[in-house]
Amino acid sequence: MNRFNNIHLKHVLFAASMTLGLAPFAHAVDGNGVGEDAEQFDTSWPSYNNDYASQRFSMLNEIDAKNVAGLKEICRLELSDGGSLQSGPIVVDGTLYVTTPLDTLAVDPTNCKTIWKVTRKPVAHMPFVVNRGAAYADGRIIRGTPDGHLLALDAKTGEVLWDNQFTDTSYGEFPSGAPVAWQGIVYAGVTGSEWGARGRVVALDVRTGRELWRFNTIPRGKEVGAETWKKPDSTRIGGGGVWSSFTVDLRDGELFVSVGNPNQDFVPDTRPGDNLFTNSLVVLDARMGSLKWWYQAVKHDAWDYDLASPAVLYQSKADFRDLVAVAGKDGYLHGVDRVTHKLLFKTATTTQYKEAAAPTEKGARHCPGIMGGTQWNGPAYDVVNHQLMVGAVDWCYVSSRTGPDFVRNAVRYGGKSIPAPGEKATGWITSMDADTGAVKWRYHTEAPVVSAITPTAGGITFAGDTGGNFLALDSKTGEVLMAKKLDGALGGGIVTYAAKGKQFVAAVTGNISRVTFGGAGNPSLVLFGL
Repeated sequence: MNRFNNIHLKHVLFAASMTLGLAPFAHAVDGNGVGEDAEQFDTSWPSYNNDYASQRFSMLNEIDAKNVAGLKEICRLELSDGGSLQSGPIVVDGTLYVTTPLDTLAVDPTNCKTIWKVTRKPVAHMPFVVNRGAAYADGRIIRGTPDGHLLALDAKTGEVLWDNQFTDTSYGEFPSGAPVAWQGIVYAGVTGSEWGARGRVVALDVRTGRELWRFNTIPRGKEVGAETWKKPDSTRIGGGGVWSSFTVDLRDGELFVSVGNPNQDFVPDTRPGDNLFTNSLVVLDARMGSLKWWYQAVKHDAWDYDLASPAVLYQSKADFRDLVAVAGKDGYLHGVDRVTHKLLFKTATTTQYKEAAAPTEKGARHCPGIMGGTQWNGPAYDVVNHQLMVGAVDWCYVSSRTGPDFVRNAVRYGGKSIPAPGEKATGWITSMDADTGAVKWRYHTEAPVVSAITPTAGGITFAGDTGGNFLALDSKTGEVLMAKKLDGALGGGIVTYAAKGKQFVAAVTGNISRVTFGGAGNPSLVLFGL
């Protein structure tokens, strides 16, 4: 990149950061993307999606289209000897932090050397042994545990500073997503839709772990939205899990929450009505927890079509409208005006087909299936090219209704779901115009895409699939510029940062717990560089 283009890029990035109310990017870069004083221009990846708007865009450009083919593995750290790995690393103050379901590690981001490792000893039943990441705030690493707790650990030593049991796992409640911290508050989600749990968002004090407020995603009584459950008793096993991380509009003080499916999935007639706030993007006052507005992507869901990944905030190019985009397991990217709350576009990201309006006793084929669409990593926003990019799973299923079968703290759907005969699970990465949702390019992967998508100022976008393919795509065209085969599925974060004046890329690989996706392998952290 020449000097003129780099100056132009700085203005584009700074304007984007200021109009969105984001903290300005950490440092400027020179023509090599790392700064004239190498140590001075180190950068971080401070939260699950890098910034509060969840754009995942990196301003680093040392790795670009001309040299990305030369990217090499620098080191590898085996994180545990088994279990799932869906986590997104963060990098703060020269240290990389990564989680497994029960482990938290601090790692040197240049050589994979472990600084400290803390292993959680469960104290309660664990409905689903999974964890997708941690937050950083005030010298603390904050994460959920499968036994229903939220922990704050000293970022320097790993010492547990506070421990709050904020879910009851005997009801199938548990945390899975990475918390987000802002202004002394940490936000954490409670999920377990298929277990019959009642989803919620909990806000806690960063320093003490004391609960400040909560918002229940399944309204009851006189709460807003309760009228959309025409049979009030059905809210007792309502669902509405909060599976992933959050997005914050710093300017308006709004917290964006993606909410999962209603329970029980395949017997929708037992819960007549729209069933708010399931399958909805719910927007709360970030300080008080009060409801401001919402957008429901799928009303009265019959197919298990959660919104399970964070939304992304940005502005339109033509008239600077405030927009939000959110992707779901329904296989669409939904673009919504943040002022009018109206849907602007709805673009398919994977195969769409329905044999019936809902599962039948005989069984109905539907695309996406219950493992399809966009899972726990949502869309990214390429600031330079004003485009959205999102990964998806292409996999059709046959789902059948057997009738209500709820059992407390057990996974039940009111039916059964199996992959459609002869189907092979594949994936898509789709790029689209951020104003209109019009598709600019698509890349069809050989295995499902559940990993994070990470665009950069170097003109490349990092991604991966569950077949172990680590990819760098040309952001403008979708052309594969680099592909490396790893020995496990890519199901978590792919992050990039600068340390000691050089750009690095970190990816997690291994088994992702969804055996149907494949990708067996011991959970590992892999660092790449030029």
